[in-house]
Amino acid sequence: MNPLGPTPRRGFLARLAGAAAALTAGGSLPGGTLAAQGSSHDRWLTGLKGAHRCLFDFPLHAGGLPLIHMYNYINTYKSAYAAPNTAVNAVGTLYGPPGETASIPLAWNDAMWEKYKIGELLKLTDPATKLASKRNMYFRPKAGDPVLGGGAFAVAGIESLQRMGATFLMCNNAFQMWVSFLSGSGTKGNPAEIERDLRGNLVPGVITVPAIVIAIEKAQGAGVAYNRQ
Repeated sequence: MNPLGPTPRRGFLARLAGAAAALTAGGSLPGGTLAAQGSSHDRWLTGLKGAHRCLFDFPLHAGGLPLIHMYNYINTYKSAYAAPNTAVNAVGTLYGPPGETASIPLAWNDAMWEKYKIGELLKLTDPATKLASKRNMYFRPKAGDPVLGGGAFAVAGIESLQRMGATFLMCNNAFQMWVSFLSGSGTKGNPAEIERDLRGNLVPGVITVPAIVIAIEKAQGAGVAYNRQ
């Protein structure tokens, strides 16, 4: 199976090389918003004060299944172990290279899904319209949405999980790859404008970190359990 979905490998690699060159030349990763934060990169860790802490690592959206696993983790501690939400911390990772399987678009709001045709890229159909989804069905799922829309799992949307104390991280390195991809795909937009657009339209509460691979290391060093999805 091609993990990059329908994206032609040669074209993707060319865009990836372009993104890397832009970063090396002084793009937004080393010199922009994140670099200015300094030690605040790891501030999200200080909020994980629960007795039970687990990072759910999912570069693939998998139809929302990782979100259901996060919900099960929090809810089972509550129902079976009588642990309050404040005692349980679940962390979700949003990243992955451009293609139909990546989880990173879950970090973007409905306006971005419609503008950049994310539903078409991820091959996700809105059950209400029977067309490619123009909204982020994983943020605030409605009845009938894939995986998240039925029964108890309706509460497994990102917004509901955040209310239960979950934290979501978006990888800046993967984000830059997507900016390069979108600027070179059918969108054909200006990379700097696309970057500003997406950064200004993240799902509320999503935290941008320099790299998920480092966030995982930092979490492990702080004693947070690891769950690969």
